[in-house]
Amino acid sequence: MWQWTSDLTTNRAYQGFVGRTNELDTLRGVLATAGPRVAHVYGITGIGKTALLDILAAEAEDAGASVIRLDCRHIEPTEPGFLHALGVAIGDGGSGVDTLVERLGLLSPTVLLALDTYEVFRLLDTWLRQVFVPLLPDNVRIVFFSRQRPLDVWFAAPDWGRLVQSVPVQPLSPTEAQVLLNLHGIQEEDAVSLIRAAHGHPLALKLAATASRENHARSWPQETVLQHAVDELSRMFLADVEDSASRHVLEGAVVLRRVTVSLLQALFPELDPQDAYERLRRLPFVDGMHDGLIIHEAVRDPLARSLHASDPSRYLDYRRSAWRQLVSESQFAASDDLWRYTADMLYLIENPVVREAFFPTVTTLHSVEAAQPQDDEALTGIVRARDGRQASELLLQWWRRMPQAFSIVRGVTGEVEGLYCKLRSDQVEPSWLLNDPVTAQWYSHLEQSPMRSGEVALFCRRWLSLKEGDSPSEIQAAIWLDLKRSYMELRPGLRRVYLTATDLGAYRQVAQRLGFEALGGWEVELDGVCYPSAVLDFGPESVDGWLAELAAAELGIKRDPALLDVEARQLMLAEGFVALTPLEFGVMRYLVEHQGKAVSRRELLQHVWGTRYQGGSNVVDAIVRTLRRKLGSQSARIETLTGVGYRLR
Repeated sequence: MWQWTSDLTTNRAYQGFVGRTNELDTLRGVLATAGPRVAHVYGITGIGKTALLDILAAEAEDAGASVIRLDCRHIEPTEPGFLHALGVAIGDGGSGVDTLVERLGLLSPTVLLALDTYEVFRLLDTWLRQVFVPLLPDNVRIVFFSRQRPLDVWFAAPDWGRLVQSVPVQPLSPTEAQVLLNLHGIQEEDAVSLIRAAHGHPLALKLAATASRENHARSWPQETVLQHAVDELSRMFLADVEDSASRHVLEGAVVLRRVTVSLLQALFPELDPQDAYERLRRLPFVDGMHDGLIIHEAVRDPLARSLHASDPSRYLDYRRSAWRQLVSESQFAASDDLWRYTADMLYLIENPVVREAFFPTVTTLHSVEAAQPQDDEALTGIVRARDGRQASELLLQWWRRMPQAFSIVRGVTGEVEGLYCKLRSDQVEPSWLLNDPVTAQWYSHLEQSPMRSGEVALFCRRWLSLKEGDSPSEIQAAIWLDLKRSYMELRPGLRRVYLTATDLGAYRQVAQRLGFEALGGWEVELDGVCYPSAVLDFGPESVDGWLAELAAAELGIKRDPALLDVEARQLMLAEGFVALTPLEFGVMRYLVEHQGKAVSRRELLQHVWGTRYQGGSNVVDAIVRTLRRKLGSQSARIETLTGVGYRLR
């Protein structure tokens, strides 16, 4: 029975699969006892990496290996996020890294761990390379599938760098492209122009084949670069979608990272959202996931650009509708689901400063990793070379007291080229902060503008490049990218980020777009050099609220301040926080969840008091009256709808 199921899986995996002989031979070697322990498979979007993974997984299962596939698009790029996803996959969701690694070693003689769409996991690359992969037992092989080539430091690891394999995925040859087109019903005499237009790109070939069957008189793009060909073919495919309703839904859904029924309802209130969802699901370039649909980016991106160019007003309306729905849903998302909403909101933000900070599209040549005792000489040398005597001694004092707060930046040759120090307000001795003039200013600012209990401030005490100091550079960019991992790990408790730089003015434009404010009057002078400070206050909703604000500003939405702190079960007003009774909280939460919509008294009775409640609806009116009193100047936001119920504006 099991063999039959495995054979069936393999047969399905091979359907429509063409070529890739060299890539498959290399990856088969990964499963051998003496083969590579790590493989990086990389190539442009739509080139066939996931299809290659399907074949490898099927063959590994046929050989008796345990296969664990993780799609990085749905995993928070933090250590806890990755370990949770891995634990769920092997049935041990609450364990730490050591326990999970031990479980992997016991699964079977060979375990294949495959991470698909790894390009979105760049924030965690260093931890995986330095901590997780070296812990893996000999029976585990890990394969990364990414658009971006791996960093050179993967191959420079002293103990196992020689066991890392790089597998680039190239376009199909003309012969292989012909075979693929034949599988999709295109005869040899009709295939020549399609092969030339698609440049051996598998997804482009499939799109061209589908469109060609619909319109044989098609004028295909000639002598174009690959990405332009894919863009053009995507638009042609959309034009050939015969069902106008499906085409209408697809045109709007391309503004979304993840398509859900609720988002489709927000974008297309005139349509049946479940029917729209099923129409999308049937399209050949749409993947169904457990939490929604993903439109293949090779199709999604050019269609989004086309909509933006042809109808910018409608494009903006779709994004605004999506923003409102995501804000409403994310307020009540479980902790395991929070990252999905974070990523969805990030996708709505087109500001490259923000997008690149979390999902870099360019492969950096530098890696950021925790500083080790053996890095002392290099780290000390950079500090003394770039800072004066007084400033150097203060920073090196932190190195002696809290070496775990330091990270170093390595270049392509492995040499230390930069460093930075970050401190958490909940993990550092206040007396140590007061001993440093810079952090003493931040400590004083916190006392004057205190945070709520449980909130954390992140102090970015210093970043330095051997060549550029704290001025903008590739090393500084790598450091700021690594800081975003801390943002993810510390939310929803992270409230503020403090930083200083002698060249703070060089970052003014970017910093202001991100919400940083210079702390005028809080400058410190060391060795005759001025060290100004800046602070980013994420607000009570932490990083996710900050991202929602950035998206709202970009979309031209004036966002109402959040009223309800769900975890604390209290109102958040300009005057302060106001506690709620259980019934007040229940009514307020339901109104917030359905903001802008009419809510009947019967609905509130059912969802707050419970379906068995036999009392009259006047209890709802009584609770609403107390809520309005507590809301004070915001009381008018709860509207009474005569004969219906209430609505929260």
